[in-house]
Amino acid sequence: MTDIDVSDDLRHLFTYHAPTEGQVPLYERLRAAALVFARAIEESVPAGPDRTAAIRKVREAVMTANAGIATGGGFYR
Repeated sequence: MTDIDVSDDLRHLFTYHAPTEGQVPLYERLRAAALVFARAIEESVPAGPDRTAAIRKVREAVMTANAGIATGGGFYR
């Protein structure tokens, strides 16, 4: 892969970050809370595109929060 000129912040966001021992419980806590919310959506919202989108957004929120944990709150400008 060609080494392109990018900022350290950008490189940090696109680097694999193996979970540390201390991060694992944080990931588990987020997934457990999201599962409770997703179950509530499934039980309360009629089947259809809105329910699907709502559950997808819960999943997206967990993934984004996990990225924040993995990067140590890393940001790009």
